[in-house]
Amino acid sequence: MNDLDNSITLKSLRELLDMNFFIPSYQRGYRWTEQQVKELLNDIDEFSTQTANTPNPGQFYCLQPLVVKKMDNDARKKYGLNDSIWYEVVDGQQRLTTFFLLLSFLHQKFVDSEGDYPSEIFTIKYERNLNGEISLDPTLDDIDSFHFRKAYSEISEWIKKRRGQTMTKGKMSLFYDALVTAKIHEKPNEEKKDDANNVRFIWYELGENEDPIKVFTRLNVGKISLTNAELIKALLLKSSNFEGRESELKLRQQEIASEWDNIEYTLQNDEFWLFLHEAGYDRPTRIDFIFDLICEHNALNLSKEQLDEIGTDEYRTFRYFYEYFTHTSNHSMKYCWEKVLHRFSTFSEWYDESEIYHYVGYLIACGAKKLEVLLKEWTECDSKTSFIKYLKREIKSVVCNESLCYPLDKQYDIDGNDKWKTRRTLLFHNIQTVIDQNKVQKENVRYGLSTFYKFPFHLYKLEGWDVEHISSNTTNPETDIDTQKEWLMNCYIAVDKELQDEIKAYFESKPEEKSLRFLELKAKINIESEEAELTPEEKNRIWNYTLLDSSSNRSYGNSIFSAKRRVLIGKQQGKKLGVPHLTRDKDKKIDVPDEVKSESAFVPPCTMNVFLKYYSTISNAANYWTKHDCTEYLKDIQRCINELSED
Repeated sequence: MNDLDNSITLKSLRELLDMNFFIPSYQRGYRWTEQQVKELLNDIDEFSTQTANTPNPGQFYCLQPLVVKKMDNDARKKYGLNDSIWYEVVDGQQRLTTFFLLLSFLHQKFVDSEGDYPSEIFTIKYERNLNGEISLDPTLDDIDSFHFRKAYSEISEWIKKRRGQTMTKGKMSLFYDALVTAKIHEKPNEEKKDDANNVRFIWYELGENEDPIKVFTRLNVGKISLTNAELIKALLLKSSNFEGRESELKLRQQEIASEWDNIEYTLQNDEFWLFLHEAGYDRPTRIDFIFDLICEHNALNLSKEQLDEIGTDEYRTFRYFYEYFTHTSNHSMKYCWEKVLHRFSTFSEWYDESEIYHYVGYLIACGAKKLEVLLKEWTECDSKTSFIKYLKREIKSVVCNESLCYPLDKQYDIDGNDKWKTRRTLLFHNIQTVIDQNKVQKENVRYGLSTFYKFPFHLYKLEGWDVEHISSNTTNPETDIDTQKEWLMNCYIAVDKELQDEIKAYFESKPEEKSLRFLELKAKINIESEEAELTPEEKNRIWNYTLLDSSSNRSYGNSIFSAKRRVLIGKQQGKKLGVPHLTRDKDKKIDVPDEVKSESAFVPPCTMNVFLKYYSTISNAANYWTKHDCTEYLKDIQRCINELSED
């Protein structure tokens, strides 16, 4: 949408009573259910009662945006409308029509005899109806009239029930006051202020160059509602917020719009976004979160009375900025926008600095610190160095948590059910390893000062990583044919072609031959001595755990160490190896799918180091994870933790 030409404000239902609205045929007809009508009435009833019991001038019930476009002469003539001012309703017609039906009922049944209220109701005409108007005539059998009557009937029953039981005459008046009263006063050079406790729409008026059908398609067909950010953008770019000549005004508007687009473009990059956030954010615009931060911390210094008026629903952030721009005497568009730019530039600075990027990303990924807490600490630290020291202290409290994974020789359940407790420590090991690698690269002039490798937090959050055993936690005595088959299948991918052929021959041999063939194969594969080094208890310590995405883990199951290594190397090279599995028939033969090409996958650096025997100081059994490997791996984890205590 062309935000430079759009305008936004809040309008009470009272301000709409003398207006005219046209519903074009590209919109569907009225389809609100009885339940939706009832929920709206209950909400207004609750609001009117609450504000009567605890008066707070200016507090209002905020409705979702009513998106309209003022119709020009040609449009009015096209649809046979009179010369009055008409607005084409682009979004919000279901709720607007419901209020028309509600006010129609109240005028007919209640207002004339019990109060001095406005006698007029806004006009609605539908292009899709023959007479263009809402009709409750029971003889009409079109689908729109049917839904009009159903909603009107629900309104009637709801009010009769409330009035006859809980809703007294006085309470009914409170309910109606919330709908049609307004206490508007205006001061020179200030926006109007309404002190009534009433119902208000977010009024979003499209500029003359906007195509209402395109806007409707985006809001309704795509089910993408206007976000707080889009509403704030229209508010921020209002001409009244700028000083100077028209040409200067337009230029500054375009500069802010361009800066806005650049921020949104950067935030749409998952590598940047998921460094700061968890996965699952479902708003179409991501700049919203910066406005949410400003609102949550009251960075624009609204008074307590102003904060009390903005409510707590999904449009709270918009109303925060609306309150600032309309009811704060010294409001400044420049000051407000600088708050946004400052936060974005801070996030960009964090993203571009190796230690800060990794430490901040780690604390957020672990859920140990919220972004707003880190922002506050950043502003209070006098240098990057002091901020990094703060981050290290916070991380140390996470990885040295005795209730989870400290000390490092902690024993976990033999069945592996609580190995998840080591996740934070294993993630930190990867993070600190990457930081150390970057420091080495920085010292090497060939790489340049600005080059560093980023740990991909977006992949960590999107791919469902698990804590998994390095040496398989499954141990079977292989005393029966089924366990022998499973054992050989898990070894298959790790051995050479000759042994693979012998394993296949085992599966094709006669039952009476299998036991002898198995013993011969096991002797050739010769892994007994190495596997015996780790007891079941030792297999369930952090030295036998590593981080791995769930798809990789599923691909090799309980395979032996060297088989897992082949799978991981293949993934890095963009190959999906044919991992063997047993057929479903009664013979349970081995089936090995062909190797296929796939996208190369990210393997955590420490996980890859484990399977490449990077931590081992002596040359030992390359195909198995031994006690010596465990010890050296544990030393490196401890080394990384020790770095948190260094100045």
